Amino acid sequence: MSTTGSFEGFQAVSLKQEGDDQPSETDHLSMEEEDPGKDPMPRQISRQSSVTESTLYPNPYHQPYISRKYFATRPGAIETAMEDLKGHVAETSGETVQGFWLLTKIDHWNNEQERILLVTDKTLLICKYDFIMLSCVQLQRIPLSAVYRICLGNFTFPGMSLDKRQGEGLRIYWGSPEEQSLLSRWNPWSTEVPYATFTEHPMKYTSEKFLEICKLSGFMSKLVPAIQNAHKNSTGSGSRKKLMVLTEPILIETYTGLMSFIGNRNKLGYSLARGSIGF
Repeated sequence: MSTTGSFEGFQAVSLKQEGDDQPSETDHLSMEEEDPGKDPMPRQISRQSSVTESTLYPNPYHQPYISRKYFATRPGAIETAMEDLKGHVAETSGETVQGFWLLTKIDHWNNEQERILLVTDKTLLICKYDFIMLSCVQLQRIPLSAVYRICLGNFTFPGMSLDKRQGEGLRIYWGSPEEQSLLSRWNPWSTEVPYATFTEHPMKYTSEKFLEICKLSGFMSKLVPAIQNAHKNSTGSGSRKKLMVLTEPILIETYTGLMSFIGNRNKLGYSLARGSIGF
């Protein structure tokens, strides 16, 4: 049976006000009942100060567990890719790389694809890099003198489209979309599309290093002057072309989008750790 101890040895004390010298109620309490013939001698209890540390809300984009799933963020992966591609460009073309970026390419079927972009004096290189095996899988070369239009704006889709995305992107044209064949337009694996669309990589806010190489604005600041210089130095039939930089919506002509829905939700276009499969 539970019992309640006697409170005979306790004295009521008013709460301590600001500037008062009197101790508060919790400062001096008698923990044991004294003998009746003795004056109560309260024993002082040391009171620990309550310290409340302010907890900052974590950056919603910087989640260590999620960022580690991307092989591009593993230590040394980006540096290895840079050295590999710089060495390859120097050996094959003798050109100097002016910049290196990690962006997400969005194809004409709205599929996301992780890509490395390099800008040299004469060429824009779009590289599909395997961050798991640390090797270049595919390299597309686009002469800067052939680029005649760059569009920057929000993504738009046909009114009846079931597959839409939010955000801003960048589209680079080196050929006329009107000249694109019907077969390549409806072929999701076609490599004859005369333009390329990019947006920022999802790991942009992982670190200061990725913030620098994943920004569209940083890519634009290097790409536009390089294209203008290439046009000036070009001696071909299209040397009189001038680069147009426009701010307008970027249309992606997809309707049902089942393929991109499955691929983008599962990040199939990225070098990603997908866990163990087995029993």
